[in-house]
Amino acid sequence: MKTKQILLVEDDLMLLYLLDFRLKKEGYHVETANNGKDAISKIKSDPPDLVVSDIMMPFVSGLELTEFIKNECEAEIPIVIISSAGQEEMVLEAFNIGADDFIAKPFSPNELIVRLKKMI
Repeated sequence: MKTKQILLVEDDLMLLYLLDFRLKKEGYHVETANNGKDAISKIKSDPPDLVVSDIMMPFVSGLELTEFIKNECEAEIPIVIISSAGQEEMVLEAFNIGADDFIAKPFSPNELIVRLKKMI
């Protein structure tokens, strides 16, 4: 079975490194980007099996990234949005444009792992 590739997009570098470590420990191949612009480049060159993305990021937001994936990518790539609580309008917009799941920060990395396993 091919190792599942996850693109992790988060501008908080501490959280990015923590989740990168935890996902690799679970056996996933992880690519990281700390903004949506870099994420789009990585998706164009090597589409992942799943994307985990923050909403509020520099250059290209998680919402714009979700729109790009759902409207311009050939592959069906599931998207999990992670974002601070209190951004309900943005979360609802993310679902409206095609996000598959949402996890409010702060969250347990174990919760993220369980949700990812259900999706891929």
